[in-house]
Amino acid sequence: MTTIQDVNKALEPARNEVINHPIYASINTPDSLIRFMEHHVYAVWDFMSLLKGLQQSLTCTTLPWIPVGDAQTRFLINEIVTGEESDVDEQGVRMSHYELYLKAMSQCGADATSVTHFVERFSGGMSIDDAINQASVPPAAAEFMQFTFSIIESGKPHLMAAVFTFGREDLIPDMFVELVRDIDANQDGDFSMLKYYLERHIEVDGDHHSHLALEMTARLCGDDDVKWKEAVDASEKALRLRSKLWSAVLDEVLVNH
Repeated sequence: MTTIQDVNKALEPARNEVINHPIYASINTPDSLIRFMEHHVYAVWDFMSLLKGLQQSLTCTTLPWIPVGDAQTRFLINEIVTGEESDVDEQGVRMSHYELYLKAMSQCGADATSVTHFVERFSGGMSIDDAINQASVPPAAAEFMQFTFSIIESGKPHLMAAVFTFGREDLIPDMFVELVRDIDANQDGDFSMLKYYLERHIEVDGDHHSHLALEMTARLCGDDDVKWKEAVDASEKALRLRSKLWSAVLDEVLVNH
């Protein structure tokens, strides 16, 4: 029977590609950090969509209410949603991690026009492809989100949980947080909210939420080796696309140096 340890071993090469990506060392100026944020914000937003897709598939979100699935699984996803959708900023004000990221972008002068236009169009009923085209979303970010929504639309909770758990959690290494702290402290520009977001994200997602997500994925895959294989394949694709997104940011940073 497949175990979490087996999955981690299978995903180690793709995960290391993300964690050891040269993008982190290349972000050493306020401008390069702003370019990073203008791409990364799409991953922050679609993380929230993946989260809500899981909640919709694992709990009852329509009327009349009926009990759906396993109560422990319902608890796990609802606990994660609470932390991600209604966390606190540095002043204790409730907001989602996406809203907190937009606030950080505004503070340092990053341009959130494209992502807000994309979200407005997509949430207004436009297809994801049309919303991407009209909002001029960067190609690598577009591909990243299109894959996420293909997983959501698959209707397979074990795939959503696996991509959420193995492809998304705790993928910004500590070295990057140190770089942001250094830029915030020693160069022009105010990145204190981004620093708070990253530290909060690592604190919440890297500890409490990652344990909840692992248990959720294990319960959804159970002793079904086919589901575990599908989970590994989807998670590896998510990691490869994250690396591709980082490479696109790196190319832009190098061009604008």
